[in-house]
Amino acid sequence: MSNVTNQARATAGTLAPMGYLYMITAFAEAVTWAGLLVGMYQKHVLGLEENLVPLFGGLHGLVFMLYLAVTWLASRALKWNLRTTALVLAAGVPPFLTIPVEIWLRRSGRLSAA
Repeated sequence: MSNVTNQARATAGTLAPMGYLYMITAFAEAVTWAGLLVGMYQKHVLGLEENLVPLFGGLHGLVFMLYLAVTWLASRALKWNLRTTALVLAAGVPPFLTIPVEIWLRRSGRLSAA
């Protein structure tokens, strides 16, 4: 492994319980986005009446609200500044942005136990 990778791992440390919860929620938010996009493709491009939009629309809405709540709680527990908190909250809006943001948070040590 490279020296940079080892330094990043040493900096990140062990994930805090709230950091782990954020990581799981961010992944779930991206997965439900994928399901919703597949459903919208089925509905609007393929013209299928039986599609995944009702299922993943509701599921994504629920997981998105959970993502916002967990992000806010994580920001307080892990002592993120206002800029980080705003960026992480906004990451839930565009599809799949929660994944690179979670990686950045983990590598920068922002999901680690203090």
